[in-house]
Amino acid sequence: MLLNTYEPWKFAFSAETDNLEKNSFGIIGVPFDSTTSYHSGARLGPIVVREASFGFEKYNTVFNKDLTSVFYDFGDVNIVPGNCEATCEIVESTVNELLNLSIKPIIIGGEHSASIGAIKAIRERYPKLTVIHLDAHRDLAFEFVGEKYSHATVMRRAHETGVDLVQIGIRSASADEEEYVNSTYNIKTFKNKAVHKHMDELEYFLININTPIYLSIDMDVVDPAFAPHVGNPTPGGLFMSEIETIIEALSHKNVVGLDVVETASDRLGDNTAVVAAKIIYDFLTLIE
Repeated sequence: MLLNTYEPWKFAFSAETDNLEKNSFGIIGVPFDSTTSYHSGARLGPIVVREASFGFEKYNTVFNKDLTSVFYDFGDVNIVPGNCEATCEIVESTVNELLNLSIKPIIIGGEHSASIGAIKAIRERYPKLTVIHLDAHRDLAFEFVGEKYSHATVMRRAHETGVDLVQIGIRSASADEEEYVNSTYNIKTFKNKAVHKHMDELEYFLININTPIYLSIDMDVVDPAFAPHVGNPTPGGLFMSEIETIIEALSHKNVVGLDVVETASDRLGDNTAVVAAKIIYDFLTLIE
């Protein structure tokens, strides 16, 4: 058990934490949504996503492969309600604990701000790091309603640490965010229509990344017809088959962390929770 965690549930097929296998993955939940600006409820995401994971078989028919990777579920971090910066610091500390155990993090959210702490911790270990960010929104605001730590500023804080940033599925942004992207040299964008029409170009780009990778997936990247219960649903999103292709393209790369965030539902068996659990299940099936 990590210092700042408790155990409300376990992700399906997770191993016991008695004897940890190095270079495996460890799940932590971040039940926090205090900066949510539209639809609240992401604080319950870790619970409903874990519950949804029990709907899958150990054999993954999409990829014709058994889920054989060893991974663990360390429970949820003890967040500070209403204090995003303090919660991000707790996430950073918890991810550092995992890294000290040679365990790579998988974060279930919770709002997207959880990524700030995780990326800060991982960036310290990997001076050359690429963040691959699947989202409907850029999340590159310098501040949002006066707050520098927010679900809308997460990738700005990440980019400030010096990471390369690849944004996939984008279809909503402010003029200031677009100006910021145009003023930098290390933010690459594949908007939603580019993914729909030119997946081969995206795959080629991803398989040629030579740095360690942190993969951040906001569930609003998925079209709301399939994942409606998110903080900020936006039409025109990706399909599950496209996300599967992206994960498959990354499966032979050095992925050192993952988050799947912004599942905002209080109902077991919710569509969005099932899709989020499937993304994590596919990742764990494919990753080597």
